[in-house]
Amino acid sequence: SQLASVIIEMSDGQWHTLEELAATTSCPPASVSARLRDLRKPKFGGHTVLREYVSRGLWRYKFVPNPDPTIP
Repeated sequence: SQLASVIIEMSDGQWHTLEELAATTSCPPASVSARLRDLRKPKFGGHTVLREYVSRGLWRYKFVPNPDPTIP
């Protein structure tokens, strides 16, 4: 699934752009963005997804897993 692919790529603890994630997961950037939003929802574990502005409309994202996904 797209969500599993995004989690696998983001689990390295590094910063990634949507374009990088789209290239490595073979998912469109809009789908990657939607999956990153899903990761923040309690239904999907209530994880933290940090975002940082790079320049000229480019953002990068970092996944911080919830240590106890049963508690959002």
